[in-house]
Amino acid sequence: MSTQRPKPESRRDVLKYFGLLAGAAALPASLRAFGTQMGFSSRLGPALSALPMDMAEATPLAAASLSPHRVALVKTTDRAAGVRQAIALLNPPSFSGKTVFIKPNYNTGDPAPASTDPVVLETLVQEIQQAGATAITVGDRSGMAATRAAMTQQQVFALAERYGFNALVFDDLGRDDWQYFEAAGTNWSQGFAIARPILNADAIVNVCCLKTHRFGGHFTLSLKNSIGMVARRVPGDGHDYMRELHRSANQRLMIAEVNRAYRPALVVVDGVDAFVGGGPEQGQKVRAGVMLASTDRIAIDAIGIALLRKLGTTRDVSSGSIWQQAQIRRAADLGLGATQPAQIELVTADGASAQMADEIRQFLT
Repeated sequence: MSTQRPKPESRRDVLKYFGLLAGAAALPASLRAFGTQMGFSSRLGPALSALPMDMAEATPLAAASLSPHRVALVKTTDRAAGVRQAIALLNPPSFSGKTVFIKPNYNTGDPAPASTDPVVLETLVQEIQQAGATAITVGDRSGMAATRAAMTQQQVFALAERYGFNALVFDDLGRDDWQYFEAAGTNWSQGFAIARPILNADAIVNVCCLKTHRFGGHFTLSLKNSIGMVARRVPGDGHDYMRELHRSANQRLMIAEVNRAYRPALVVVDGVDAFVGGGPEQGQKVRAGVMLASTDRIAIDAIGIALLRKLGTTRDVSSGSIWQQAQIRRAADLGLGATQPAQIELVTADGASAQMADEIRQFLT
């Protein structure tokens, strides 16, 4: 059953609600302090201090309300309105006074759902700026395209000039700009490295598309989108982390393990359009007509998988329990969010959205 919430009377009310809620962005400061305490990796040198994989245990899950597993659902084909309504319904932690890193999906520059639609990015920037953020950075590393070309194709640099945010191409980062995480407790043979500008931000916003993944991920939602934070290669380190990932039989476990390195302040899934087959850059496209928002990556991905199942999707995505999908199961074992469907609270604000939420619930097993 979904929960309908009354709409705030004004934008000022929404921002007021933001300010009353507990923050989830304490991680970066504690992460930096923890890195200083831990010293440096002998393999990669002092530029890449290594953090243990249990570091996230010190940071509590973000709590947008009484339930940390809330997912706001808006039935819509209007991306701008959907983003605004989903954020207002969720009431995420305040961005006021914070530096914010937005991690979109620019695996390629192809139109949504292959990549983040410019309207989604623009609306998010507007909302975060109006909520009082001090600075915004938008950055990514493409997997199947040249990152700068993909970001140019999706108007990122033009939007950066218009709104005054920083657009960052991870391909251009130097050795000192990557933070290494050790392999212990993971399926990564040599650990992995994440772009420091993400970890240095006060709040991280993960912006995803709704789609399947034909190259071993099975589905690509918020957990998988975090792979774009990881280096393919670090300057001075010859290991190809993406080659290892995509050749590994444990790829889906490795995807989940990367997510233990950070906590998102907000996750948005653009499900106006979806790939129910193929993906990530092209596939069988359908009009799903939904926008989702949460602070819980597992909860929002579970809802996304349920929606793909409702729409009719691949055998890999539709078979068995959602909670036994390798990405979801490993993430749950690592304590990254919801562990069962009963924990997820779907929040809606109108009859059409509530009906969709109830229909999705039937697939959330």
